[in-house]
Amino acid sequence: MATMTSCESCANYVYDEEEDYYECEMNLDEDEMARFLSEPYFACPYYQCDDEYKIVRKQL
Repeated sequence: MATMTSCESCANYVYDEEEDYYECEMNLDEDEMARFLSEPYFACPYYQCDDEYKIVRKQL
């Protein structure tokens, strides 16, 4: 079962200061973009949890 993801909590979703908006750094191919736009619960294969403490936990 695919997990539901949110672009806002993804590490690849970054703010572009020049364009003044958030965007995904990953380039979805045509098929992935079609699924993303048509499926309400699209599970992005590039989703990475934006957990800034992940590295610190590994060091402990």
